Formats: sequence, structure tokens, C-alpha cells
Amino acid sequence: MAVKFESFVARRYLRAKRKEAVVSIVTAISVIGVAAGVMALIIGLAVNNGFRNELQKNLLGATAHVDVLEKGGTNGIRNWRELIAKFRKLPHVVGAAPALYNQVFLGGGQLSSGGILKGIDVDLEPQVTDMMTHLKSGSLDGLKTRDRYPGIILGSGLARNTGMMLDGIVSVISFRGELTPVGIIPNNRPFRVVGIFESGFFQYDEAWAYTSLQAAQQLLSLPDVVNEIELKLDNPDLAPQLTKQVQQMIGTGFVATNWMLQNRPLLNAFEMEKKVTFVTIGLILLIAALNILISLVMMVMEKYRDIAVLMSMGARRSQIRKIFMLQGVLIGVVGTAIGLVVGYMLCYFANRYHWMKLDEQVYALSYVPFEPRPWDAVWVAAVAIFISFLATIYPARSASRLTPTEVLRYE
Repeated sequence: MAVKFESFVARRYLRAKRKEAVVSIVTAISVIGVAAGVMALIIGLAVNNGFRNELQKNLLGATAHVDVLEKGGTNGIRNWRELIAKFRKLPHVVGAAPALYNQVFLGGGQLSSGGILKGIDVDLEPQVTDMMTHLKSGSLDGLKTRDRYPGIILGSGLARNTGMMLDGIVSVISFRGELTPVGIIPNNRPFRVVGIFESGFFQYDEAWAYTSLQAAQQLLSLPDVVNEIELKLDNPDLAPQLTKQVQQMIGTGFVATNWMLQNRPLLNAFEMEKKVTFVTIGLILLIAALNILISLVMMVMEKYRDIAVLMSMGARRSQIRKIFMLQGVLIGVVGTAIGLVVGYMLCYFANRYHWMKLDEQVYALSYVPFEPRPWDAVWVAAVAIFISFLATIYPARSASRLTPTEVLRYE
């Protein structure tokens, strides 16, 4: 019953019309401040999560989780079939495929551009990357077709830069050519464009091209070797653990790495951005807490006669203290609820309708992604309400220390 009494009085004080309009204004500002802080924090975290998840999804779709490379990179990996068979037996490995990378120069009819050619096993590649699921035109089976010209699949940006369309013939030049008495002569071979992909990740769409492993080996004048073995896991977060396990298997002639190591600066930047976002926007909550403190202090000054009457009627000091604490917490709860609702609504519509456009060449994304997490609402609300509670301690204690006889003596 005591709690109901304190809650009733606290709500009554918040709703009642006051003689001093300033107190009401400060209370409203306090609610708005808490709502603004919570809303800004939810939106800031949603943007951070959105960028991280989208870039991570694009990275993992284009690259493997664990890579095995040859140290030095001169002779290539000759026993790659044997190694792939061993890697497939490891726990959490769901796919393994060979790859042969090299920088090349591609020339169309009037345009030309540099790029990265990746020779792949057409049957095994879909097990480790999702790039071939982003084909705008053509098909992966075109790389298997026995034709006068070997097939090649271009990124949409690379196709645009070289002026190539489906079924067009593009010249691919490799500066790792054949050794002759007069030096190394670059290889120049025509390829037929059998597909164009668009992953949405600028780095890959603008520079990457895919062909069969055999065609890449012939272009680079190499025997049956690869320069990388790619592994896909059932859980990308297990990549560091599997990397150590793979390194123990392959010995000193090879090196194992993973997507986290390769993109460590980017991942660290996202973590730092999240911390900076929390600290920066947290200042808004502190300002809102200061408004709550001011509002309650002014309310105590306005209601000191009511406090004296309540105490003279038997209200305990602890009850008076709880009344004003509940007022501050109610302000925090209302502001937090408003902030959560508005924040999640803005995130939903901004993400669905792509309100904020981006330059793909700079950010690798065409729009700002908003991905608020349910868990963020829990801890953001807890922090906001806790800060609101801390702001009530001083005015609540001041109210409970009033002496009824001293107040009523001058009435």
C-alpha cells in the first residue's frame, strides 16, 4: 500500500498544474532530453551495426573465412588437391576450393582497365564464396563451355570500364608471361564474357574477374598449381581457432590467415566508432539528467508546504524521499519510451526507403543501412533510467530533510 501511495502522489505532482510554469517547462524539457538522448543512441548504434553487418556480409560473400597461402608465392601450391581433402575433414569446415589470383590488364574495343583475375574451380567455388550468386546476366556454367575462347565473368564496374557486354570478346594481358631469350613476353589472350556480376561491394565490382582454373593457369604460363586454398566455415567467428589448427597441419612452408586478420583495421574502426558514439550521445543523457535534477529541486521548493502537511499527517521521511525519486524515474521512463519508439520507427523507415544515399566509390554501399538490435533497447533503456534515478537522489534527500514544524510555523 505504501508504494501505491507514493506512486499516486508522484503521478499527481507530475500531472498537476503548477503556480510556477517554469517547473512544468523544465519537466517537459527533461522528458524531451531523455527521449532525444535515447533516440540518438538507438540511431547511432543502428547505423554502426548496419555498416558493420553490411560490409561484413559483403566481405564474407566475396572472400573465404580462412585462406592458406604459400610463403614467398613463387612456385605455387602443387599438392593442393591433397590439402583440400585434408581440410575437408576438419570440424566446422563446410567448403574448400583452390584459387589462382593475379593482376591483369583487360582491353575492350575502345576502353581498357586493370583488374584482378581469379581462376576458380567452377564446381568448388560456390562452396566458399557467394560471388557467383550475384550474376546480373550469364551463368557460371559458361566457364565450363568448350569454345574457341575461354569464358570470363566480369564485375559490373569492370565491364563498364572496359565497355564489355555479355558475349563480348575482351583481351586479357598478363605480365607474368613466357620466358624467352629476350626476356618475359606478356601473354595476351582473348576471353569471351559469359557473365556479369554485381555484388554491391564497389571494391569487387570494379576490379574482379573470374575464369576457370585451367584458363588462368594457361594465361599465366603455370603448371597445375594454385596460389591459395580457401576454406568456408559453418561459423565465421571460429576463423581464428581454425586458422591455428590449419597452421599446425600445413607446417612452415605455408601460412594460414583469416578474414578477421585481413580486415582488422576495419573491424577495429567499427568498435572504436561504437564507443565514441556511446560516449558522445551519452552526454545528451547527462544533460537530460541535469534537467531532471533542476526540475525536482524546483518542485521541492514549490511543494515544501505539501511535504510538511504530509509529514505532519504521518508520512515517513522514506516515503517523501520515494515520492520524488519516483517522479524522476517516471520522467526517465516516459522519455525513454518515447525515445525508443521514435528511434526504432526512424530506423525502420530510413532503412526501408533508403533515406540517406552514399557514394559507392567511397563507402562501398549505396545507402546508409540502419539495423537496430532488440538487445540495444534493453541496455539503452536501463542506462537512461539509471541516470534518471541518480539525478533524483539529491532533491529527494532534500525533501525528506524538511522539518514540518519549521515550515508550518510561518504559515
